[in-house]
Amino acid sequence: MASTRSARSSTPRASYRCSECGWTTGKWVGRCGECQAWGSVAELGAEPVGRTAAAPVSTPAVPIGKVPAEEALHYPSGVPELDRVLGGGLVPGAAVLLAGEPGVGKSTLLLEVAARTAARRQRVLYVTGEESAAQVRLRADRTDAVHDELYLAAETDLGAVLTHIEETRPRLVVVDSVQTIGASGIDGVPGGVTQVKEVAAALIRVAKTRGITVVLVGHVTKDGSIAGPRVLEHLVDVVLHFEGESGSRFRMVRAIKNRFGPVDEVGCFDLGPDGIRAVADPTGIFVERHHGRVAGTCVAVTMEGRRPLLAEVQSLVAQTAGERPRRTTSGVDGSRLAMVLAVLQQHCGIALSQRDVFASTVGGAKVTEPAADLALAVALASSHFLNATPAGVVAMGEIGLSGELRRVRDVRLRLSEAARLGFELAVVPAEVGSSGRQRTVEGMRVLEVPDVLTALRRLDLNRSLRVVEGG
Repeated sequence: MASTRSARSSTPRASYRCSECGWTTGKWVGRCGECQAWGSVAELGAEPVGRTAAAPVSTPAVPIGKVPAEEALHYPSGVPELDRVLGGGLVPGAAVLLAGEPGVGKSTLLLEVAARTAARRQRVLYVTGEESAAQVRLRADRTDAVHDELYLAAETDLGAVLTHIEETRPRLVVVDSVQTIGASGIDGVPGGVTQVKEVAAALIRVAKTRGITVVLVGHVTKDGSIAGPRVLEHLVDVVLHFEGESGSRFRMVRAIKNRFGPVDEVGCFDLGPDGIRAVADPTGIFVERHHGRVAGTCVAVTMEGRRPLLAEVQSLVAQTAGERPRRTTSGVDGSRLAMVLAVLQQHCGIALSQRDVFASTVGGAKVTEPAADLALAVALASSHFLNATPAGVVAMGEIGLSGELRRVRDVRLRLSEAARLGFELAVVPAEVGSSGRQRTVEGMRVLEVPDVLTALRRLDLNRSLRVVEGG
């Protein structure tokens, strides 16, 4: 009986795995239970687990204090905004994953990085699996990215890519994209779980052993997450997300994971017909310079990571033409708009329940931070009373359901940025015991108010504002 049990335990048990998503099951099925793909589940020969013998080491272990730290120092990519997100630049031996929606400008950005690196007499290998070499050359001519040290290869086989790396010995390798490269002898199609893991692991292994920086381009799914197995994000050192609206030229690079720098930095870019350009001061894109005072506008100071950005919030309140008033937003969170409208009606006596309300931002900015609540309320009140907000005013503060204003983080940093751009008055939430206090910060007047009603009164939008009964 014991021998039978021992023989039975040593017999490998058959398992089945989906070649598309990696889902495993103990029995064969025609349709994957995870990704719902038909005909993608195949049997895997499971082998008994044995003992792993000791093997020779690649490099001997040394005290950590004797490890040369100079080998992991940053070197500039040539694009300052990207260096800002990376924490100083590219790192030898690091693997960077850049993901984004189709057409957002990933290839254009990396071609610019490759050209800037090659201009410093450092060899770069650009591997394209989605386009032909001639197509990439046309883009390089348009963006002035042709250099002798920039090598281009159109390959979809992992073995060929590794051969190109061996022959050219580059400082930087760009693979566009990791989902198009396939490894021979590995189950699945290029872009599948098994293939992506093998391709990424091989490229990362080369990067670590040769001190080469490898940048991988990744696709995203419909919900905006990085396509492929999550283990890919764990394998690489840096994960960047490239985002932007299709109708806007403004683009942002955001760090999701960074082993060599902060993860709360963003880089701003302008994508045009001549290539991509770093935008060191993006406020001009998000703030409209009006010739005169205009009703229904207010400037908010938001934080993108550790970077303060000024964004102009615009609103329009109009008489409704239908039975149900419209609530339309662009760049503004619809749920925050609904809450601000309820607070204005309940605590400020501004009834907008039978009015069409439109709220948007300038330049395609996305304002989701609660600190923009006060600017949105000021813009709505200004549009409702047809009274323009005073010139040179910024507003920041989170509005509570009882109408009070709550403090926001990095107030000093926000005020410094607004003062640098020439704004003269900032309306901020008051601290305990400082209601109505007015002080000067960075040469700009700062007005502290306890609630949204006081803020609207102090801005003189309408002196008849009063708290409704029970508000």
